[in-house]
Amino acid sequence: MEAPIATTSYGTNDPLAVKLWSKRLIVEVLKSTWASRFMGPGTGNLIQIKDETSKSAGDKITYGLRMQLTGAGVVGDGTLAGMEESLTTYSDSVVINQLRHAVRSAGRMSQQRVPFVIRDEALSGLRDWWADRIDQSWLNQICGNTAQTDTRFTGLQATTAPSAAQFKTATGVAAENSLTAAATFTLALIDSAVEAARTNTPAIRPVNVEGRNFYCFFMHPYQVTDMRESVTTGQWLDIQKAAMTGGEIEDNPIFDGSLGVYNGVILHSDSRITQGVTSGAAQASTRRAVFCGAQAAIMAYGRDNGPERFTWVEELFDYENELGVSAGLIWGLKKAVFNSTDYATIVCSSYAAAH
Repeated sequence: MEAPIATTSYGTNDPLAVKLWSKRLIVEVLKSTWASRFMGPGTGNLIQIKDETSKSAGDKITYGLRMQLTGAGVVGDGTLAGMEESLTTYSDSVVINQLRHAVRSAGRMSQQRVPFVIRDEALSGLRDWWADRIDQSWLNQICGNTAQTDTRFTGLQATTAPSAAQFKTATGVAAENSLTAAATFTLALIDSAVEAARTNTPAIRPVNVEGRNFYCFFMHPYQVTDMRESVTTGQWLDIQKAAMTGGEIEDNPIFDGSLGVYNGVILHSDSRITQGVTSGAAQASTRRAVFCGAQAAIMAYGRDNGPERFTWVEELFDYENELGVSAGLIWGLKKAVFNSTDYATIVCSSYAAAH
């Protein structure tokens, strides 16, 4: 007779199981979340993670921006007293709240009929849900999608419209409901955004990748097609003639899935790039591509949550016949805005329709 096979199993809400499945969930979410490749605690990241509320109580983090001094100074033995310059500072804040979702099995008999394990399917379903929700919230924020008023889809805080100085359209019109089929996306919008980023006060800082500086640009697939179809000199065809990067930079996550590099800008495409907005309503056949630099967005977590851990809870219902699994996160995400001006994002809107 063969010896029985030794197995180890964890019951519902066993402390070890909670930690195990919570860790598995966050690992799987980070693998699936597009935004995660741009996140980090340093000020040089496109999405900066603030950790104050993950270490202590509170539901709001306020962070500041100090403007550069502009005074001319005093030469030689000229009197400096009375010529001092006051510091100019601005503040912004991100709030955190709890967001949860759950799945529930139909019962033991339903489990008997299928070859997969409910726990595994719960992990898979919640992973996909959380990955999409984080990416969707991030893009709604940086696009300034004020047509979306449900904060469950905007990082648990309201979106703000693009500031006037950080908003461009393909033909220069002010209202996105005035964009016509003649106002499709071209590389001129990227050039215009780069120029503004370097001449704004304060200038938009690029992200440093292996000692080289890059901006990032996120556009809708419709805009990508418009860009590809342009065959004039200096457009998409010329980008393809040049090598994207050199050395080990290609292995950096910020390049994963990119379309290429143009004028020091890494180009990315995502179907969740939002439509334009006029008077609070989304505008059909328009899309808001977004140019981003360092600290374009801020993300924060609550205590016992963060990049390493979600809240994982299992519960039995109906005399232990049904298993329910929930995954929650105390977090917040928003576009960085100082003095009513977008700090490191420039929205580039164009006419964009399916081809």
